[in-house]
Amino acid sequence: MQKRTFSRKFSGLRAALLVGLACLAAANVTAQEIKRGGTLVLGGTQVARHLNGAVQSGAATALPSTQLFASPLRFDDKWNAQPYLAERWSLAADGKSLTLNLRKGAVFHDGKPITSEDVAFSIMTIKANHPFSSMMGPVEKVETPDPLTAIIRMKVPHPAIVLAMSPALCPILPKHIYGDGQDIKSHPRNSVDVVGSGPFKLVEFKAGQRTVLERFDKFFLPGKPYLDKLIMSVNPDASNLILGLERGDIHIVPFTSAPADLKRLATNPNLVITPKGYEGIGSINWLAFNLTRKPMSDLAVRKAIATAIDKNFITKALQGGFSPVSDSPIHSSSPFHVVDTVRYPFDVKKAAAMLDAAGYKPGPDGVRFKLTIDYYPGPDDQQKMPAEYIRTALKKVGIAVDVRTSPDFPSWAKRMASHDFDISMDANFNWGDPIIGVHRTYLSTNIRPIVWTNTQSYNNPKVDELLNAAGSVMDPTQRKAYYAAFQKIVTDELPVYFIDQVGYHTISQKKVGNVPTTIWGTASPFDEVYFK
Repeated sequence: MQKRTFSRKFSGLRAALLVGLACLAAANVTAQEIKRGGTLVLGGTQVARHLNGAVQSGAATALPSTQLFASPLRFDDKWNAQPYLAERWSLAADGKSLTLNLRKGAVFHDGKPITSEDVAFSIMTIKANHPFSSMMGPVEKVETPDPLTAIIRMKVPHPAIVLAMSPALCPILPKHIYGDGQDIKSHPRNSVDVVGSGPFKLVEFKAGQRTVLERFDKFFLPGKPYLDKLIMSVNPDASNLILGLERGDIHIVPFTSAPADLKRLATNPNLVITPKGYEGIGSINWLAFNLTRKPMSDLAVRKAIATAIDKNFITKALQGGFSPVSDSPIHSSSPFHVVDTVRYPFDVKKAAAMLDAAGYKPGPDGVRFKLTIDYYPGPDDQQKMPAEYIRTALKKVGIAVDVRTSPDFPSWAKRMASHDFDISMDANFNWGDPIIGVHRTYLSTNIRPIVWTNTQSYNNPKVDELLNAAGSVMDPTQRKAYYAAFQKIVTDELPVYFIDQVGYHTISQKKVGNVPTTIWGTASPFDEVYFK
């Protein structure tokens, strides 16, 4: 018996060794295949106001910020946390503290060491300034017992704190640069002479045109990044980006959803198209209502507008079937998504009758009232085209709608932040956990003059109670029950009307290797991207 046990153990050991040798061989082959060098061009339509993701949300900022600044952790395509600036971490059983153990020898782009003091400064800066107030809301302080250990202390259990250590959400800033007393939201070093902690350092930033980055040779992961240079080129005309891809001038275009482009480029043998990399993003396209303005403050009007809109027409005719209908504030990729929500079947006659019953009778010209609809300068299939369709749809029930175009993203963002709108198309990201990307839109405590907060001015104490409860318990079953009740209320009260789940894709040249397809996709470090 003992002999057989030993024999089995020996066989298992031998098998493990063989597997290990095979993995080493594969790793060596991979290492030999990866070539260092080259300039990669990434194209996009959105304009970044600056490069500091600690105080600004959105893809336009996240793409350069994640290259310039390292985060404590990164994530794979299975939602598993991976070491990055922190080589080890541990979450306390009660969910009230997270310990980060930093890599030894990591330095900022100016050569100064990255320490736990910088981590503490960054996390408290994010807590005080980032639009996602609930993301670091429970954090009380960050202890720094030694230069390589940071302990995040929270007043209540925080189930999303590990995910909050992600690249686009927790850039580690140099305290010696940003801790000078200036307002960090308008700090000059957000755009000029940026000193980061990530794989690439800043060469040039021209807002609305391009961001040029080059390899940081003292990056804390030896031998990385593989690329010499990374250029992020901005062009408001998405069709020009697609032409650049076809010519080979542009190597990657992320966040692509235009159905005509996706169908056409799918036949190009030099390109690769993938929907992977947006699971964490969880983007939902919706129509936002400004509840401080009449008649948007009238629930009957919001319900009538929802009933007058044919979401199936939008998703099938305008979006080519790439974007499924949305009926919830939580993306279907989330374990907290439920299907039991209040819905509004398309019915023009019913919508008109609802407006009549609410006292909004048509005038002699057939118009009940007038509205302005905004949209941000993003993908036409998700923003401009639905806005134009909604104008036509609401005209059929006696609502005159003027479509207002913003010249660029900052202009639209300013209108939203100052609550200067009636209704607006918008696409919001769930950012992995509802605490991070969902709470911000509905908590009454987050009605702020900042884009992608509660700019609808929605205020429901019961919703506040449900979200705060869901955000302070570790048990996923309890959390799902809270979020189920929340989704039912919000879809009934309609501070926003959910239209579709954005069908984003990343298009890249075939010669580009290791295109990021983790849960954060291209909002991840490009340290492993290379040219084949």
